[in-house]
Amino acid sequence: MRAVVLALTLALVAAQQVKLAPGFATSKTYVYKYEAVLLGGLPEAGLARAGVKVVSKILISGVAQNTYLLKLMDPQIFEYSGIWPTDPFVPAAKLTEALAAQLLIPIKFEYANGVVGKVFAPVGVSETILNIHRGILNILQLNIKKTQNVYELQEAGAQGICKTDYVIREDAKAERIYITKTKDLNHCEERIMKDVGMAYTETCAHCQMMGKNLRGAAAYNYVMKPTATGALITEATVQEVHQFTPFNEMTGAAQMEARQVMTFLEIQNVAVQPIQADYIARGSLAYEFASEILQTPIELIRISNAEAQIVEILTHLVANNVAVVHDDAPLKFVQLIQLLRVASYESIDAIWTRFKAEPAFRRWILDAVPAIGTRAALMFIKEKFLAGDLIIAEGAQALMAAMQLVKADKETIELAATLVFNQKIQEEAVLREIAMLGYGSMVYKFCAAHPSCPAEVMKPILDIAAEAFAKADVAEIILAVKVLGNAGHPASIKTIMKLLPGFGTAAAALPVRVHVEAVLALRNVAKFERRRVQEVAVQLFMDRTVHPEVRMVACIVLFETRPTMGLVAAIADALQKEPSLQVASFTYSHMKALTRSTVPELAPVAAACNVAVKILSPKLDRLSYRFSKAIHLDIYDTSLMAGAAASAFIVNDAATVLPRAIMAKFRAYMAGAAANILEFGVRTEGIQEVLMKTPAVAAGDRINKMKRVLKALTDWKAAPTSQPLASMYFKLFGQEIAFLNIDKAIIDQAMQYTTGAVAQHAMVKRLLNTLQSGAEIQWAKPLLAAEVRRIFPTSAGIPMELSLYTAAVAVATANIKATLTPAPAETFHVAQLLNTDIELRAEIAPSVAMHTFAVMGVNTAFIQAAVMAKAKVHTVIPLKFAARIAIAEGTYKFEALPVQAPEHIAALRFETFAVARNVEDVAAPRITPMVPAALAAQLSKEKFRSNSAVSLPGSLSRSSEIIYNNMPAIAMPKLRSISAKVEQNFCAMFTTFGLKACLEITSLNAGFIRDCPLYKLVGEHRVIVAVKPAEEPAIEKVQIEIQVGTKASAKIIRIITLKDEEQTPEGKTVLLKLKKILDTGIRNRMRNVSSSSSLSSSSSRAVSKSSHSSSSSSSSSASHHKRTSKRLATGSKSSRSSSSSSSSRSSKKRSSKKISSSASSSVSSSASSSSSRMSREEIYNYKFTKNHIHQHTMSKGISKAKVSSSSRTTRRRVSGKRLPSSSVSSSASSSASKSSSSRVSSRSSAASFEAIYTKNKYLGDAVPPAVAIIVRAVRADGKMQGYQIAAYMDAAAARVQVIMAALAENENWKMCADGIMLSKHKVMAKVGWGAECQEYAVVVKAETGLLGESPAARMKLEWTKIPSAVHHYAKMISEYMPGAALMAGINEGRPKNTPEQIKFTVAATSERTINVILKTPRMTLYKLAVNLPIALPIGPQAAAFAEMSIANRIADASAVMCSLADDTLTTFNNRRYRNEMPISCYQVLAQDCTPELKFMVLMKKDQASEQHHITVKLADMDVDLYPSDSEVLMKINGKEVPTTSLPYEHPTGSIVIGQKGEGLSLSAASHGLHEVYFDKNTWKVQVVDWMKGQTCGICGKGDGEVRQEFRAPSGRLTKSALSFAHSWVLPAESCRDANQCRVKQESVKLEKKMILDGQESKCYSVEPVLRCVPGCTPLRTAPVTVGFHCIPTDSNVSRSVGLSSIADKSVDLRETVEADLACRCTETCT
Repeated sequence: MRAVVLALTLALVAAQQVKLAPGFATSKTYVYKYEAVLLGGLPEAGLARAGVKVVSKILISGVAQNTYLLKLMDPQIFEYSGIWPTDPFVPAAKLTEALAAQLLIPIKFEYANGVVGKVFAPVGVSETILNIHRGILNILQLNIKKTQNVYELQEAGAQGICKTDYVIREDAKAERIYITKTKDLNHCEERIMKDVGMAYTETCAHCQMMGKNLRGAAAYNYVMKPTATGALITEATVQEVHQFTPFNEMTGAAQMEARQVMTFLEIQNVAVQPIQADYIARGSLAYEFASEILQTPIELIRISNAEAQIVEILTHLVANNVAVVHDDAPLKFVQLIQLLRVASYESIDAIWTRFKAEPAFRRWILDAVPAIGTRAALMFIKEKFLAGDLIIAEGAQALMAAMQLVKADKETIELAATLVFNQKIQEEAVLREIAMLGYGSMVYKFCAAHPSCPAEVMKPILDIAAEAFAKADVAEIILAVKVLGNAGHPASIKTIMKLLPGFGTAAAALPVRVHVEAVLALRNVAKFERRRVQEVAVQLFMDRTVHPEVRMVACIVLFETRPTMGLVAAIADALQKEPSLQVASFTYSHMKALTRSTVPELAPVAAACNVAVKILSPKLDRLSYRFSKAIHLDIYDTSLMAGAAASAFIVNDAATVLPRAIMAKFRAYMAGAAANILEFGVRTEGIQEVLMKTPAVAAGDRINKMKRVLKALTDWKAAPTSQPLASMYFKLFGQEIAFLNIDKAIIDQAMQYTTGAVAQHAMVKRLLNTLQSGAEIQWAKPLLAAEVRRIFPTSAGIPMELSLYTAAVAVATANIKATLTPAPAETFHVAQLLNTDIELRAEIAPSVAMHTFAVMGVNTAFIQAAVMAKAKVHTVIPLKFAARIAIAEGTYKFEALPVQAPEHIAALRFETFAVARNVEDVAAPRITPMVPAALAAQLSKEKFRSNSAVSLPGSLSRSSEIIYNNMPAIAMPKLRSISAKVEQNFCAMFTTFGLKACLEITSLNAGFIRDCPLYKLVGEHRVIVAVKPAEEPAIEKVQIEIQVGTKASAKIIRIITLKDEEQTPEGKTVLLKLKKILDTGIRNRMRNVSSSSSLSSSSSRAVSKSSHSSSSSSSSSASHHKRTSKRLATGSKSSRSSSSSSSSRSSKKRSSKKISSSASSSVSSSASSSSSRMSREEIYNYKFTKNHIHQHTMSKGISKAKVSSSSRTTRRRVSGKRLPSSSVSSSASSSASKSSSSRVSSRSSAASFEAIYTKNKYLGDAVPPAVAIIVRAVRADGKMQGYQIAAYMDAAAARVQVIMAALAENENWKMCADGIMLSKHKVMAKVGWGAECQEYAVVVKAETGLLGESPAARMKLEWTKIPSAVHHYAKMISEYMPGAALMAGINEGRPKNTPEQIKFTVAATSERTINVILKTPRMTLYKLAVNLPIALPIGPQAAAFAEMSIANRIADASAVMCSLADDTLTTFNNRRYRNEMPISCYQVLAQDCTPELKFMVLMKKDQASEQHHITVKLADMDVDLYPSDSEVLMKINGKEVPTTSLPYEHPTGSIVIGQKGEGLSLSAASHGLHEVYFDKNTWKVQVVDWMKGQTCGICGKGDGEVRQEFRAPSGRLTKSALSFAHSWVLPAESCRDANQCRVKQESVKLEKKMILDGQESKCYSVEPVLRCVPGCTPLRTAPVTVGFHCIPTDSNVSRSVGLSSIADKSVDLRETVEADLACRCTETCT
């Protein structure tokens, strides 16, 4: 019995569980009341919202098993735009009536166990109406599990398949079942969503870890009653919320809320009948998009006749955008695009046919068609170009825009492929490149939208790439690779890898630029196959046989894939052994730059790079900018969720003036997405060489001779030639849209065209004729700059849209007319313009209008209800001017003429509002401002504490009811008066030009509710800039006139009179302060001299006595000034003075201890070390020894002879080098006369400045002005207004004076600038301004000297009084300087520096390094050992450098030098080693290592005297330079040329040989040799800048790669310097060679036995060793360390295999053997 009861109980429970699923009886009709509301806006009450409401009865009736009918009864549609919650919904009666026919049609749907299946509806039901039904059916979707009450699953619904949580509760007493269902719409397996304009953006997952920009969630609550047929839903409520903000969600967000309520009313016995129509399957419960894509959310247009409406808008745009852009032109342009999207292709074609002959209409159509974004746009452009309706320029512009804007689908891609292979397009190179690059972009967009992108779409491009590869067509291969890079399809990886070194066997034959393009093509592929691309990039980077540029580009790709910590550590480990400094510098700088990144997506990489940089040697940080660098700067604000990043990659090869390649990229972050906005790159490979070198003479014969010489070198390999090429590319959003290759042919053609006299003159004459007849230009250009949309359904089946639109229209008109006197002759020459008086009048009116719309809300073809932000920018800047240029007379005149001033020149209006409108009542939209004016006016009077205020300590809440009177002030929250409305006006009068400029700012925002970016943005803002003529005085025009030469004095309007400083109160104060500055140096230097004078001789005392009167005068002046300054000083200044005094006394004591008996030792002891390793104390308190010696007579007690003697400078050894007088200090020796000269030189240069200035304060009294500039406004009343600038030059005194004076009557404002070159070592300038130039004053001194023992230059800026505004802004800048210095790697300290003084010092520690020190009153900034790209002219060559022309100075500074001194050779890369040469054998010093072989320099040691001989081979000549007795002789092609006939010049003028010092110098810069110098003791070889990296020989390559300096002719990198030098010896063929060389290169066997890998081995050298030829014995040897390759002893390989076969073997060990340097041969040798 118990068993029966248990069974019945279980059956009853099971039956009850089955009834949990909703069910409807087939014979019944269930009636529900249904209401759906969508509202969008800010969540706070009292602000505006927009929304839609649908109210109806629902009838659900069963028609078959699991098939039901759903019918709406009495549907009503309401729209809302008002203040929530007070304003009511408004019925959209007309819309309801228009849609009633569709709304009342019942639909069928399948329904079983609570799951909705297929949906059926007649064709007459639009997709939009059917989606409303899906929203109702979405409520019925319930996946109820029988055995669980709490569970989660991925459930299908109207919005896709999303994560859903169920909670089921049963109330047995009330016989009710309660179900709660929640959906997380941010975690969906398949979310129904449509994105437009976002194909080129990437989701920044790391950016959204702290907060998302868009969140969505829905909660469903059901009350059900169990019945026999299933659970009956008695009530169902749905609440769904989507919140969005462009900023961080924690600071506030707007929201879109959807609410649905379905309440059971009754059950009817009458079944619902379907209509008489075919019910076809219309999909499932999932939402399906209708015409939302074609409908822009900005404007709802009722389309009745699309073609007529298009013509109407076109006519409006053409008619209203002629002179000035219309304010609504951008909106009209968007409307035009919307109508074109709806119109049929036939209609568009008909409009084109109608207007193609009218240029204005034609341009607007061609600008609008690409923005349609559909297949029809591409078809239109193709057909019109093929039909000949479009010229190439029009076709290129339209095709480029269409390829980027058109939606990518299979049909469009097929159409784009036909464009690529079209014969007519292939004939035009520009169109073909655009079509191919656009095809790649089309594929990328398609694959971004469809993850399972088929490989078939890549077949056309892969076929082109395969064909180009087979033909070895480099240009075609590069184009195909660029297309593959744009596409980024994973199927292209194999093809790209075939072009990469190490992956494809044929890749080695391709030039480097192909490898680089192939690596860069992987960047877009990495977005789909990150791991595979990362593996390829790592292999390329780690392969040291790959070209350094390819490896550096691989580094760029690698870090764009965001490598892991382990991979970055592996890279750092590889860098520690990296032989290429270019690669090491680039990678290190890249990693170091990334360590400072603040962008969230780079945070893991930044952390990894931070560790890697600490592993690496800090030496890499000190590599100069001659080496490749990567720069990365970024900024990111988490509260705004926005940021920007900029990267620059500088790829150098041989540290030439022009880098090998430069790439720059800009990336933006916004709203949780990232995009590469802009990228461009430039390659200058070979361009510098082709511009600077000249074609060689008799190239064929020269190369053959040099090749015969090089045949003697074992396995010599020429460096790969680089075809002279410059190229550039341009990318937008990661897609390459244009590139340009410039080869030698293009350069020659361009130079021929620009230098061709006939063509150039004819072109200029045509231009002048056009201007004389008057040129009128009208131009208009519209642009749809942004269309970004995201559309997704709500639970109610009504779509929600987030969109951003930006459209702009620019209009410009210009009328230009020129008058030429005399008129151009028939045989016009450009030089005639020098004697022509040219008058030009022009009127230009550029204007721009731009509209930006941001929309959130409902957007359908029938109704729109959204909150919208609209920004409008409108600018008009009319200009009218006249100009006159008479070059022969030196007259240049410009006049700004009055124009009709617009109401404003720039206006920005921003407003946010809620709008609701429907298609049946388009003319009456409901618009409500987001922030009501009445609310803002009321709340602006109150005080609010922002939500972001600091929290109170303890448990105090933020309630406004707390009384703070008894709380400590520190704990009280800061109350701020936040006004909802702000109105500000700023106006400035520019009386000089008769203008009044006003800035008007009005803001009404919601910041009073919540102090965050979004709420501050919501509201109305307006910024207006207006510039109008001033009321008084009336200005007729503004003139700027420049007169140069003798006529300048005639232009002077106001006679200048400079009053003495003592005559004005301001002048007295400033003069005292100025004297303090000028005299401080005198006193300090006099103290130093007096302390050292005690050690001088009696003769120096005699000189001292003779200058006693002058010294007394100076002391008296100084003491008087001291007393005066004490009276004027404040307390702080007094303390500062005392501090300075004590400092000077202590300094004096320290210096006195260091004094020696000789002046030279004194200078030596006082100077700091020339090394860049300076301590902080040395940097802060460095001593600058001046070169300048006062050359002007200071007093009558000093004779001119003494002053003249004091100007002499002495040579001094600096760092082991003898420096000329031009680059060392003029400190005297220990002689008495030099001591007295030192005393005279200590006289302040300021005193000499004052002496010159006092002698003739105003140069205008003695010399006429050299230049006169008049800037004035011509007033109607005739009064003068403006400024006059006059420049005077006194060549005898090396003085320049510039005086600027106001022209207005009774105006005494002036600016006086006096600059005097006191000597070749010092320049001083004084600038005063204000009333009579005496209110403010600044003194600037620039001088050379010594910092320690290093030549240095210093600029000092001192001031007495400066305007408060200057002081304020200088203080602001100084606050940012430490941070900027840290970013730039500059050291910063805070010692107490001299107030009111700035010193900037640069010291040359070597020819290529400098120390930089900047001292300001508040800090000291310094950077030591800064590398320079060129050599400084210091050291022994400084004197010769001073005599060079500027062009030769530049060439000499940028050239690299190889030299020999004391048998120690210094290579081009400044690496030194001892070279032990074999007797009588030529050694290759340096040669052009490219196949061109432009030059070769050989050296040998003579057998008799063991002196060096130099042979230079270039052009059609061999030049031999050799010593003979006490002179150097020369032979050219074997014939001796006497030195008396020098200089010698080659007939082509490209080679010059002459005497230089004690030797001979050969210059052939156009051949690559800057200079070859040879004398009896030394020689040097200098190659020009563009030959760096292309040379070889014992002087190296000159590419800065010191780690790869010792490279043998075979290309092998040797470890021993001597082995490297011997590898470049030209060996003898036999003992009877005419040049008496008796050694050859061979592989030698290691004599001792070696045990390698556990077995006995014999070893052979893989590097050549010099040995005597057969029949000769060694007389002299030298130990050399070489590498050996070992093989088992029983191997058959012997030494007879030769060097060529073993040279490629690996090195197993290194041993030292003897190399033969001199040999003795028997008489019987052969």
